[in-house]
Amino acid sequence: MNEINTGDTAWVLIATALVMMMTPALAFFYGGMVRKKNLLSTINLSFITVGLISLQWVLIGYTLAFGTSQGGLIGGLNFFGLSNVGAEPNADYAATIPHLAFSAYQMMFAIITPALITGAFVERVRFKAFLVFTVLWATFVYDPVAHWVWGVGGILRSIGALDFAGGTVVHITAGFSALAFAMVLGKRKWFGQAVMEPSNIPLTVLGAGLLWMGWFGFNGGSALAANGLAVNALVTTNTAAAAAAVVWMFLSWKDNKPSVLGIVTGAVVGLVAITPAAGFVTPLSAIVIGGLAAPVSYYAIKLRQRWGLDESLDVWACHGMGGTWGALATGLFATKLVNPAGADGLFYGNPSQFLIQALAVVVAIAFAFAVTFVLAKLIHRWLGLRVTENEEEVGLDISEHGERAYA
Repeated sequence: MNEINTGDTAWVLIATALVMMMTPALAFFYGGMVRKKNLLSTINLSFITVGLISLQWVLIGYTLAFGTSQGGLIGGLNFFGLSNVGAEPNADYAATIPHLAFSAYQMMFAIITPALITGAFVERVRFKAFLVFTVLWATFVYDPVAHWVWGVGGILRSIGALDFAGGTVVHITAGFSALAFAMVLGKRKWFGQAVMEPSNIPLTVLGAGLLWMGWFGFNGGSALAANGLAVNALVTTNTAAAAAAVVWMFLSWKDNKPSVLGIVTGAVVGLVAITPAAGFVTPLSAIVIGGLAAPVSYYAIKLRQRWGLDESLDVWACHGMGGTWGALATGLFATKLVNPAGADGLFYGNPSQFLIQALAVVVAIAFAFAVTFVLAKLIHRWLGLRVTENEEEVGLDISEHGERAYA
């Protein structure tokens, strides 16, 4: 029987709280970027996700993601309703903390991932359609991909794909799902014709700062122990965010002025890119990963603008493309010197790891995009995804919730 380590347990409980904080932080980050009349509705999309997915995870999410593998594709129902998940450790996942602590920590990842997608459809989505979509998406996209990458026996884990804290599971799935949803939903009224000014950039800066702080739990906690690997993940996380913020500042300066909104977006993109790699790479590699993530996402935004696609808050460019770069970069920069349980990447003499990472990326992108596209189409036919033109004009705070952010 495995002995519980109180230090490891304390760290994972703190990390769980830090990752939980990231979803309300995301609410602020997104909320500040929308127009005043949609501020509350945008914040609420993230906040209610905490409620919805907490329940979904306890009932079926955890067992689908981490239950006994069914052919490498999905978890069995042996942990349904968190049965058999208690104070004893589960040696398959975390040998020194209670199984219930591992489940609670993973729940926070399951919550923030669908919340990330909400940036694609703010200011025009019907609230009831969003609720249905979020529960279905968590069940049919997030839980299977989490099982493939992290579950014992999962198909991508079995071939050796590395994802320390969710570059593939969280950011690629959310980013490419956002793209699919935006394509089904269509543009906001007056998109591209009228200026849609952010209501409160300081709110976005606050959200970004809290996300940066919470990411220490996101990546550092993924060591699942209070050890040197957690410290490495924390330092690489901070380093990549710093590099991306500084590079983004120079990119926006070159084009115009050093935008504050751009700088905080850059920091988040750096955090996204280092997520899969944080426990496998050195701090020096983190500078390169974060520094290159900034132009990847910066020019992905420009490409999205050229397409004329209203993917409102650039979830695809920041999370989808940032996560893709991070997952591929893990295949370049990973080294067993940092994590003996990982693998060496291309730059450490193992080109096959890069190919494995590329395969995992392609599989996750194709699956998340296709399933989300189908879900969005079905919900659109069944419930209608969009509010009416009048409701959109009035603003979703009033039309969907009967409240205003500012009197």
